[in-house]
Amino acid sequence: MDPSRNYLAGFHPHGVLAAGAFTNLCTESTGFSSLFPGIRPHLMMLNLWFWAPFFRDYIMSGGLVSADKESAAHILNRKGGGSLLAIIVGGAQEALDARPGAYRLLLRNRKGFVRLALMHGAALVPIFSFGENDLFDQVDNSPGSWLRRTQNRLQKIMRVSLPLFHGRGVFQYSFGLMPYRQPITTVVGTPIEVQKTPRPSQEEVDNLHQRYMKELSNLFEAHKLKYNVPSDQHLEFC
Repeated sequence: MDPSRNYLAGFHPHGVLAAGAFTNLCTESTGFSSLFPGIRPHLMMLNLWFWAPFFRDYIMSGGLVSADKESAAHILNRKGGGSLLAIIVGGAQEALDARPGAYRLLLRNRKGFVRLALMHGAALVPIFSFGENDLFDQVDNSPGSWLRRTQNRLQKIMRVSLPLFHGRGVFQYSFGLMPYRQPITTVVGTPIEVQKTPRPSQEEVDNLHQRYMKELSNLFEAHKLKYNVPSDQHLEFC
């Protein structure tokens, strides 16, 4: 990535706790600054988490920013470049589908981040974390079930989803709330060049969104066999 540019990244999938996004972008545990010198990452998070005193300061120190247009504009318009704003596109709703072996992304009708990229001329970067959905099991909540209907209703009211998940314990591996000992490998795609368009038309948004989905799918297909994903498994966009 050219440190003189600003970037907007779509991070997939959400998983239960977005562990891959937080670990890679909000800590130095995977060496982000050495892999992408001159780039300062920021990760968007639901506004409600910024209402709590002290906790707000803690998450902001890690580069987390509130998920609103003003925050995005502030970062993507920084003079001199060097900023990367990451959005977990599937959001809280996608967390309800997070379970081992799942590759279902809420992306087909989520185009706001593409419009932001066009408005600010930020290059779009597709990012995929293999293993994110393997950290926890989740109680069966298939679409249409009473549990999913309840979770969807609560999510609309509270703005956060409530997946019923479990993993391992601290001293045993059969049950608990600790994540399973599974690796997460994050692959970063080639930035998609975007021409700054302050007032993009719906056609321009749709065309760039289609290109983004294609690039994300190509990224997944190019790396999936390295991370034990079956050859007949493909991304499902909904």
